[in-house]
Amino acid sequence: MTVTETTATPGGTLARTAGPCGGAPGTWAVFRQILWRDVYVTLRSMPTFLAQVVLQPLFLVFVFGKVLTELGYARADYSDLLLPGVIALTCVLTGLQGTALPMVIDFSYTREIEDRLMAPLPTDAVALEKVVFGALRGLIAAVVMFPVGILVLGHIPFDAARLPLLVVVLILATIVGSAMGLALGALVRPDQINIVFALVLTPLLFTGCSQYPWPSLSVLPWFKVATLFNPLTYASEGMRAAMEPSVAHMNPVVAVVVLAACCAGFIGLGGWGFRRRALD
Repeated sequence: MTVTETTATPGGTLARTAGPCGGAPGTWAVFRQILWRDVYVTLRSMPTFLAQVVLQPLFLVFVFGKVLTELGYARADYSDLLLPGVIALTCVLTGLQGTALPMVIDFSYTREIEDRLMAPLPTDAVALEKVVFGALRGLIAAVVMFPVGILVLGHIPFDAARLPLLVVVLILATIVGSAMGLALGALVRPDQINIVFALVLTPLLFTGCSQYPWPSLSVLPWFKVATLFNPLTYASEGMRAAMEPSVAHMNPVVAVVVLAACCAGFIGLGGWGFRRRALD
């Protein structure tokens, strides 16, 4: 004998699937269905998504890694330390923007978040789904940057022996960005999100060591310390350690540990803010 449970389909409707008699809907099954709906929508608009997330890093790589080196204003090997930083930047910014902006819209205008909160899922699981989906978007954008680097620069720095480190840093960087987006989307009022983004993204972009290696900042000790408060710094340095270890970089163990701590911290903060907004 079976009963039915309700899950979300890619089209946004609800489908009923059979489950054991008397059993509650499976949390993991509902989580997967909601996540798949978001992934499905992204896949249907993949060209638009890629244009949004790849255009800025593509021009960063082209101008700083190709044009300036060809003109002699940058060293010929500058692109080898730039590309890992740009990939890290892509991970973090894509995850952050892809989580924060839709959440602000869901909570303020469309109220779509109410449908998700009515699903047979704990509130924390709804927030976690937002983080996982944002991280997947960041990961897709980061992976696309590898062929973009080859296309623009003619090659990319790569060390096969450090592939496990590369994978770990990529995953942690995308989760950090998405978790930061969760915190911003949950804690910032909709009418303030534009100014908060301006105040957050600009320092994040220029103090995250994506254009320069952290050890080289010894000539500016105060700025070297300031960059340590930016999670992007650890993503950029971890990516350099994985892709171009010959370039001076931060200890990769430190980068990975701090990234993991930032993931936990921002997920905790964002989850707390999400629960508050959900109760409102």
